[in-house]
Amino acid sequence: MSDVKKMNYVSKDLKINEKYMKYEVGANISYDVSFREITILDRQIQLYYVNGLVDDMTIVHILRQLVEVNDNEKEDDKIYDIIKNRIVNQQVEQVNKIDEVTDQLLSGLFVIFVDGERDAFIVDIRKYPGRQPEEPDTERVIRGARDGFTENVVENTGLIRRRIRDKRLRNEMLRVGKRSKTDICLSYLIDVANDDFVKMVKEKIQGIDIDNLVMADKALTELFVEYSWNPFPVVRYTERPDVAGHHILSGYIVLTVDTSPSVIIIPTTFFDHLEHAEEYRQTPAIGTFTRWVRILAVISSLFLLPFWLLIVLEPSLLPKALSFIGPKEQGNIPITIQILLAVVGVEFLRMAAVHTPTPLATALGLIAAVLIGDIAIDVGLFSPEVILYVAISTIGSYVTPSYELSVANKMVSLFLILMTAFFGLNGFLIGFTITILFLVNLKALKTPYFWPLLPFNLPALIRFILRVPIPFIHNRPSIVHPKDRVRQGE
Repeated sequence: MSDVKKMNYVSKDLKINEKYMKYEVGANISYDVSFREITILDRQIQLYYVNGLVDDMTIVHILRQLVEVNDNEKEDDKIYDIIKNRIVNQQVEQVNKIDEVTDQLLSGLFVIFVDGERDAFIVDIRKYPGRQPEEPDTERVIRGARDGFTENVVENTGLIRRRIRDKRLRNEMLRVGKRSKTDICLSYLIDVANDDFVKMVKEKIQGIDIDNLVMADKALTELFVEYSWNPFPVVRYTERPDVAGHHILSGYIVLTVDTSPSVIIIPTTFFDHLEHAEEYRQTPAIGTFTRWVRILAVISSLFLLPFWLLIVLEPSLLPKALSFIGPKEQGNIPITIQILLAVVGVEFLRMAAVHTPTPLATALGLIAAVLIGDIAIDVGLFSPEVILYVAISTIGSYVTPSYELSVANKMVSLFLILMTAFFGLNGFLIGFTITILFLVNLKALKTPYFWPLLPFNLPALIRFILRVPIPFIHNRPSIVHPKDRVRQGE
């Protein structure tokens, strides 16, 4: 076995190759690693493939073509070239490194060893198990495409290629994980994306030293992005091919991780997480209105609860005309504790909804409405105002397009609530200042996170505040430093 372990190249002796495949890959031991041996013109041929990752009908077709060589050919000295010509497939590669052979085999490719030959044939007949493209639950639109990314990296790159039929689109495949060997596709436009940024992303991914990447895109993000304990998302995830295609055309880079139904868009800023595809599926006026409502909802999810708590603790800050905002009854529990209990209770419901079977989700909602909305008020656990403002804040978090940003905003809101509860107005102002300074100093892959507000960029800020009509969008975002800045002629 020591000789087999030291193998670097495909051996001319099929028996040695067979021992290696049995020892290293588990051929004829693992039930899904299949092995066949056939004879063609008095020469032994070995075939390896992984059941469940290949197209069975294509294997049968290739076997039939190879067996028929015995009936139609006589020159056994040209057997290698004959087999090469008989493999009816659009992607056939010749490989002599044994490690590459095993990697390709475990990725779902078909391996053919020929006795007496140093090169093995690698045939791409992958057919990964998975679902059909469906509209993502978290990024639904009224008007627009209904297809979404799946867990198959090949299908996902095809969905992007369908929308960008540009010869300068590049889909480069990288591999991460000594054991999982997860495929990662790097997609960008070679004449638009910044070369230095593309090189930096490649080097970061290739420099990852880990044995597995089973948790796919989220694990990848934690491995090559700094600020591991930062609650704010420094990359953007999307399950929509049109959103991914739009960003590639704008000069961004898209990372597609095999087994993940979402792709990673980099670089990204705080304000990128506040945009939604629905705004671009409506007229500019309606899109602008929708964006303003969404921004208002996000601001509510961040500051409504701590600001209302501040008013409750320091009523002198509230004008008499707005005195109705404060609670009419304090209840049996301090307002601060009520807010914290209500926020945590909402999180209980959210997590319960995720793990509740769909047929029972409606029943869970009814139970929550009765227990929290009615009985909790009657027994004095919560005041009606607390329920109202917590509900508005929760709705604002659900309106936030990015799930990751909505969770981060909840953490910031809790931080502001605690600062306000302990230090009053000064605590609220200090907490607000700390949050802004943190966002201003945060960088996502060397990109300022609070752009275009800081550093200030007026045209980009206008494009965020207003859903500018497409004919008036002439340049790509400067934050990605594109090689071709002009999107269309002015």
